[in-house]
Order: sequence, then C-alpha cells, then structure tokens
Amino acid sequence: MTEICSAKGCQQDAAWALLWNNPRLHTPERRKVWLACADHRQSLSDFLGARGFLIGAVPHESGVDRSV
Repeated sequence: MTEICSAKGCQQDAAWALLWNNPRLHTPERRKVWLACADHRQSLSDFLGARGFLIGAVPHESGVDRSV
C-alpha cells in the first residue's frame, strides 16, 4: 500500500513524516504523524508550527510507524 500525503486532496506519495503533538490533549512523549509530499511539507509544517504542535520533520520510510 502506498502511503500518501496528508494534505487535503493530495494523492502524491509521502516523502516526509511530520511529528507533532497537541500539548492540551497529549502527554509530552506522545507523537502523532502527518505524512507530507515534497510539495506540501512546508505548508503542513507551517500549519502545525503556528499552533505550537510541530516537533520535527524526518524523511518518511514506507512501513515505519513513528507515532507513539
């Protein structure tokens, strides 16, 4: 199964894993993941960063679940 970008309507293959958490809902060690293609990495990172949710971005490895 191909893992696709989390941007609304995008069907491109994921190239990045954006690690984030919402400190109001999640414990500090909790990691959620949005996948991003090269075209949407910055816009998705900006969205999460503006809310103080973004922890980091790492290259996506197919089949690897980085959520904790």
